[in-house]
Formats: sequence, C-alpha cells, structure tokens
Amino acid sequence: VSFPRNAEDINHARQLLRAAGCSAAIMAKIERAEALEFIDEILEASDAIMVARGDLGVEIGDPELPAVQKMLIEKTRLANKVVLTATQMMESMITNPTPTRAEVFDVANAVIDGTDAVMLSAETASGAYPARAIEAMSRICLSAEKSKDVQRSRHRIDTEFKHIDEAIGMATMYTANHLRVKAIAAMTESGSTPLWMSRISSGIPIYALTQHKKTRHLVTLYRGVCPIPFKPIQEDMNYAIRDIISLLVNEGVITGPEDRIIITRGNLMGVGGGTSTMIIIRVGDWMLEKVTETKS
Repeated sequence: VSFPRNAEDINHARQLLRAAGCSAAIMAKIERAEALEFIDEILEASDAIMVARGDLGVEIGDPELPAVQKMLIEKTRLANKVVLTATQMMESMITNPTPTRAEVFDVANAVIDGTDAVMLSAETASGAYPARAIEAMSRICLSAEKSKDVQRSRHRIDTEFKHIDEAIGMATMYTANHLRVKAIAAMTESGSTPLWMSRISSGIPIYALTQHKKTRHLVTLYRGVCPIPFKPIQEDMNYAIRDIISLLVNEGVITGPEDRIIITRGNLMGVGGGTSTMIIIRVGDWMLEKVTETKS
C-alpha cells in the first residue's frame, strides 16, 4: 500500500482484499512524514513495512533518513513483522558495472541494522547491468551477514510472549545459537513460526518445510529462511524426521553423524498456528547409514 497515512488506510485495503476473496499479505510503503507519527498503529495493521527512502526523503529531508531508517527497521523487527529497505541502493549501477563504496556501505548497513530484504528498482528495470547489480548486492549482503553485530541478538529476551509458536520459535533460535546446530527445520502450515525465528540474528539456516505453495512464497521474504516443498508421507513423526534428515543431507547441510539439527512442529499435522514442539536431533541416532553413504 503506497503512501499510507495511518492504520485506517491499511485496514481499508485489507477490507477490499477480503471482499475480493483474497488473503494476500499487506506491505505498507512508508513514504509520508505523517506515517511516521502513526508508525506503531501502521505496524500493527500491516504484515510488512517498506522503508521507501525516495519519497520519504522528500518529505522529511535526506539528513533525517539514516536515523529514521534505523528506527523503522528496529520497530518492525520488535513487532515481529517483515521490513524491506528500498530506493537508490545501487543507483550508480544503472550505468556503471560496479557500485560505489558508498553504495556498498549503504546496503551493508541496512543488513547489519536488521532489514529482511533489500530492493533494486531502476538498476534492474532499466539499467545497463541488471545481472551484475543483483550479483553485487547479493555479495554485499552475504558478507554483511558474517558480521558479529548481525549474529548477536537480544530480540524480545525481556518481554512476554503472546503465542505458543512464538515461544517455540524464540526458544529454538537461542538453543540453536548455543548448541551449534547445522540447521533448523520448521514444519509449518502458515509460516508464522519461521517468521518468529527470522527475528533472531543468526547464521544458522532456517528451512520452512511446507506443502503449501502460498506459504512458500510468503516466507521467501523472511530473513535467513529457505522454503522447501514438504509433505510427510505418513503422520508418524519418526518417518517425518527421517524424511527431513534425508532432505537436509541432499541439500548438503548435514555432513556427518555428529551433526545436530532442530525440528519444530505442531501436535496435529495440517493445522496452522499450532507449533508446540522443539526436537533436538543428533543425526547419527536416526540415519547414520544414510549420512555415511552420502559422504562416501
């Protein structure tokens, strides 16, 4: 939703979507100074926020933008929503094959601040080097994510959780960060648990395992989350665990029997919003022969 003034604009857009039989998520494009006054209520009404620095800079002045960008990213993450940073991030690459150092710093700082995604516009829409722009931005993001400042997090550590799946997601990430697990596999219907997980800064890959195409599309925007089509052949969790291990072996994530992974799931498969269990798996206890065979 472009140029929202307050939560009423977002709520009106959602009503129109529902009237049309659509349940798409809504991203509020923050472009007005007025929106900053009502940012908390806009956040509550929206599913995601875009820091649209072009028009916002015209409204509030460019010198104010860096601090406002940091504030918006921090608030959005604390609200467990998705945040995207956009506008002129690699502007020089419309005509040049390499970015300026200022652009490298701009993209990297957005990543270090906690943005879920960065966006190219004219660089790929009409620029002379669209592929190079994407490759350059990707390299910058991957390098920035190695920063210790990115991998350290105290997200919501002192606050009360309102949802069981949020509590499981937070517990999973803190356990993963202290136990040196290779990956996290979140069995999900709606994508909410991977969202909670993606709020915690970590270099550990999170795999959202779901049979729903819509959910896979949704979680692609979550930072550090990779969607994978997954439908357990049987409802028995033992079979599901072996299927997940096989999948992660094939992905090259699991390399030996001592590797650990964490799996989260609900009590009832196929029911959304019901994640209630975290399982810590030592691969060798489940599928030693499979891992050994793959390594050889």
